[in-house]
Amino acid sequence: MGTEVKCDSVSAWYGSKLAIRDITLSMQPNQITALIGPSGCGKSTFLRCINRMHEVIPGGRVGGDIFVGERNVYGNGADPVKVRANIGMVFQRPNPFPTMSIFDNVAAGPRLTGKAKRSELKDLVERSLQHSALWDEVKDRLDEPATGLSGGQQQRLCIARAMAMEPGVILLDEPTSALDPIASYKIEELLCQLKSTYTVVIVTHNMQQAARIADYTAFMLAGSDFVGELIEYGETKQLFSTPHDKRTEDYITGRFG
Repeated sequence: MGTEVKCDSVSAWYGSKLAIRDITLSMQPNQITALIGPSGCGKSTFLRCINRMHEVIPGGRVGGDIFVGERNVYGNGADPVKVRANIGMVFQRPNPFPTMSIFDNVAAGPRLTGKAKRSELKDLVERSLQHSALWDEVKDRLDEPATGLSGGQQQRLCIARAMAMEPGVILLDEPTSALDPIASYKIEELLCQLKSTYTVVIVTHNMQQAARIADYTAFMLAGSDFVGELIEYGETKQLFSTPHDKRTEDYITGRFG
């Protein structure tokens, strides 16, 4: 089942440059939360903080606390490698492992971490591909290179790869921005199905997409100091219809951004 993600006073830096400041919000289990806002407001930075990928960037550091379930991923003794393994991440452009088959792409994480025995891998791969709505399209070509798939299929493969690790949370950074409308629709449809099992957090520049699929929406904005902050967070229908902050209204109605 999905896991609650609670962020308490989260800030992030690139070297000495503060990128996001004091973000506090709770993302509900088995719901889709969309992060919206203009380019450069820190959406992707905040997303990467949740699974400790921000620290991979030279000079990247994070302040504050993030609880995934009961566990503080920045607490003493928290292993960042295990954190990343247990929180799925899907990027803007599909990134299947180019030298691996479709099957091996999905099996790579469980193999590497020992999460599944060899005898269990076949069932795990099939289940992950079924849950990502890709099984029927690839079941007869599992040994073929993953790079032979279309862009939309590759992105669903990346989602299957994340699901194979059986995380409670899946993070997606603009997963449809490189896809055509039909492939994008399939991803949206898939995410709406996945929230019954996972907590889904998605960065999107597409206001219509956020309105269509997100249960909750967080609006971020960078001020005159170019530091991203959380301006408003709430149920998507409420935020889009009667936002509490004038800046939210101006953004979603296209007055800036």
